[in-house]
Amino acid sequence: MAVMVLIGAQWGDEGKGKATDLYGGRVQWVVRYQGGNNAGHTVVLPDGQSFALHLIPSGILTPGCKNVIGNGVVIDPGVLLKELAGLEERNVDTSGLMISADAHLIMPYHVAIDKVTERYLGSAKIGTTGRGIGPAYQDKVARMGVRVQDLLDPSILRQKIEAALDVKNQMLVKIYNRNALDPARITDEVLAQAEGFKHRIADTRLALNQAADRGEHILLEGSQGTLLDVDHGTYPFVTSSNPTAGGASSGSGLGPTRFDAVMGILKAYTTRVGSGPFPTELEDEWGEYLRKTGGEIGVTTGRLRRCGWFDAVIARYASRVNGITDYFLTKLDVLSSLESVPICVAYDVDGVRHDEMPMTQSDLHHAEPIYEEMPGWFEDITACRAFEDLPMNAQNYVRRLEELSGARISSIGVGPGREQTIVLHDILA
Repeated sequence: MAVMVLIGAQWGDEGKGKATDLYGGRVQWVVRYQGGNNAGHTVVLPDGQSFALHLIPSGILTPGCKNVIGNGVVIDPGVLLKELAGLEERNVDTSGLMISADAHLIMPYHVAIDKVTERYLGSAKIGTTGRGIGPAYQDKVARMGVRVQDLLDPSILRQKIEAALDVKNQMLVKIYNRNALDPARITDEVLAQAEGFKHRIADTRLALNQAADRGEHILLEGSQGTLLDVDHGTYPFVTSSNPTAGGASSGSGLGPTRFDAVMGILKAYTTRVGSGPFPTELEDEWGEYLRKTGGEIGVTTGRLRRCGWFDAVIARYASRVNGITDYFLTKLDVLSSLESVPICVAYDVDGVRHDEMPMTQSDLHHAEPIYEEMPGWFEDITACRAFEDLPMNAQNYVRRLEELSGARISSIGVGPGREQTIVLHDILA
C-alpha cells in the first residue's frame, strides 16, 4: 500500500489524531488536505506527553516523517507560527514541514467578518468557531483570495488585500457598524509573519506525486468529519470545505486513482460540536456520562461536545460517500461499566422507517432513532492488546457495529495512549 486517506466518519472529533499517529510512524509523508485551525487532533505519546495540533499534520511527532499542509487548507499565519513555536519549545523537529504555495491565507478581515456575522445571526447562527475559515473559503471560491505564494511577491499581496478591503470595509462599516481595517497595516503584519515560514513554501503537488511514484507511503488526514462536509454533510450546519475522500484528492493534488485505502474513524458512540441535527443526542444523565467519561471537550474550541449513542445510519452513509475500505473504532473503553449499550440502527421519520440517511434536511431534523440494545460489559479493557482479550460482550458489540457500518473494523482504540490499540488487520502490510 502506498497512499491511505484517513476520514472522520461522523461529525468530527472521532480521534483521528490517534489513528494518524498510529500509522504515521510507518509512513514517509503525512498530509493535511482541508480545513483550517477550526479543528484539532490530540496525540498522546507512549511517554505520556500530549500534543494538541490544529494546523500541522500529526506526522510532525514522528522523526523523519515529511509533513505537508496541502493546497486545500486555509492558513492563519499567526496560528501557524504559534503552533510551530510551541512544538519547537518541546523539542519537536519541525524541519520536515512543507506548505503548499496554493493554500489560501486567513486574513484578519476574515476573522472579523466571521465573528460579527455569527453575532448578527443570533439564534440562527451556524455555530462556527469564529476563526475566519468560512469567509476565507468564500473568498477562495469568489476568486479574490490571498494565497501562500502571494507572500513571495509583496506587490501582488498588497494589491489583493487592498482589493478585498474595498469590499470588506463597506460591509464592516455600513452593515455591522464596525471600524474599517487598514490595508497597509494588514499587509505589513502578514509580510512580517511570513518571515517565519516562507522558507517552507513548496510545490507540494509535485513533491507528493513524485513520492507516490517512488512507492513511498503517504497518509492524507482530514479534519472535521463526513457529516460536516459542505456537500455531503448536514447542511447548512457544516464546515466550508470537503473532509470527505473527494476532498483528499482536490486538497492535495494526488489523483483519486492513487488511493489504495480509505480508513474511516468511528467513535464507539457519537459526538458533535456546534448547531444542527443530531438524532441520537442524549440530553440526560447518559449524555453527561459519555461527556465526562470520554473527556468530550473540543481540542481547538474548548466547547463541550454533544453526545449520543452510536448511529449506524451515519456510519453506513459515511461508508458510501467516502468509499471506506476499513474502520478504526475509537474510545471503546468509554462504554465499559454499562449494563447495556444502545445502537441506532434506523430512523423513524413521521412513522416511516429509514434505514438510510433521509434525503431532505427537514426529514433529518424530524428523525427519531430506532435502537437495538446490546449487552454491556464491566471489565476494564484499557490493557487489552488483542481482540480475544476483550470481554465477549465487547467483542459482540464491535462485530455488530462492523456488520451495520458496511466496512471491516481494522483497529480498535481502548485508551488514549498510542499503545492502547488493538490491530485486527494491518492495512499498511
